[in-house]
Amino acid sequence: MEMEEGGVDAVDVAAEVDVEVTEKKPKHKGKHDKPKPWDTDDIQHWKLEKFDPTCNEGGMLEESSFATLFPAYREKYLRETWPVITQALKEQGIKSELDLVKGSMTVSTTRKTRDPFIIMKARDLMKLLSRSVPAPQALKVLDDDMQCDIIKIGNIIRNKERFVKRRQRLLGPNGATLKALELLTGCYILVQGYTVSAMGPWKGLKAVRRVVEDCIKNIHPIYHIKALMIKRELSKDPELKDQNWERFLPKFKKRNVKAKKTTKEKEKKTYTPFPPPQQPSKVDLQLESGEYFLSAEMKASKKWEAKKEKQSEKAVENKRKREAAFVPPKEDKRTTDSSTKGEGASQKGSSNSDVAAMAASLKAKMKNISSSQATAHSTNGVDAYLATPSSSKKQKVANGDRSGEKKKSKKSAD
Repeated sequence: MEMEEGGVDAVDVAAEVDVEVTEKKPKHKGKHDKPKPWDTDDIQHWKLEKFDPTCNEGGMLEESSFATLFPAYREKYLRETWPVITQALKEQGIKSELDLVKGSMTVSTTRKTRDPFIIMKARDLMKLLSRSVPAPQALKVLDDDMQCDIIKIGNIIRNKERFVKRRQRLLGPNGATLKALELLTGCYILVQGYTVSAMGPWKGLKAVRRVVEDCIKNIHPIYHIKALMIKRELSKDPELKDQNWERFLPKFKKRNVKAKKTTKEKEKKTYTPFPPPQQPSKVDLQLESGEYFLSAEMKASKKWEAKKEKQSEKAVENKRKREAAFVPPKEDKRTTDSSTKGEGASQKGSSNSDVAAMAASLKAKMKNISSSQATAHSTNGVDAYLATPSSSKKQKVANGDRSGEKKKSKKSAD
């Protein structure tokens, strides 16, 4: 009986413990959300305050350095702009070194360095310079409100032709797509080789990375540009500023239009209830030809002879193809002789006709010349006897001289 009572008591205690565990109050998630009188609405939690050198007067305890390689085609430009870069980094207490032999740029902290994060900014500056970003633009990354992101796009797709097409799609015609992305995101974007360099605020860099990676994955940037334009307009509205914008954004469905395959119509064979005849096996063929009973050496020699015969036939054919280029073309002698004769006869006939025509034309010209001379003589005689007012005195004098000469000639004759 004592044992039974002890057992009953143990069961009752266990039941009471279970009730206490189940009756515990549920945890309140916002129990630590207590009012903070110093946290007012006018405080900007995400504002980056400018670094004050007085916050770190002791400087850095250890030296930190970063090195970045650059391509050979950037050597000339970096040599020209390195004094400007060195001066800008010196103001921040950073030492820079350009090694043209190894093709590397190195930045490291000094005793004058006060800002502990400026070495990370200098590292980003070296990366941007190695990716063909101009020095004046790259130096802006040293500012606190400017960040950078280098997006690698070379390992997303394997086919080089597709990669070049999609990278060009990111630029757009005359760089229009890239310019639209820069305006909507507020970032500077440069596409160079297998990387895309971007500079701007964190929010813009996040959008740029999403657009670039989707573009290489065959999603056109115009869809993202449309969504960014809608978001830009919605952010201007104070009522919709803090609401969810998914109902306003366009939803594009992916459509894979497969090309229609041209199916060839198969010819229907006539149905026969009997199966096709069984084809002879390899052993059956060897038995028919007698090769099955040959030894291994004889089989090898026969195979070698067949191969040699095939090689000789191929050699003869190749020789004939080579000599075909030196074979002169066939000429038809009869047709050429008859044609030359006909051409000679036609040339002679044409020459005779030309001579006769020339002679006839010369005769006609001579007749025309003689007739023109006769008409000229007759007209000159008539003109001599015509009296004109200007030459009447001269004609009279001439007539008088002639009459005097006639009289003299008569007297001399008498």
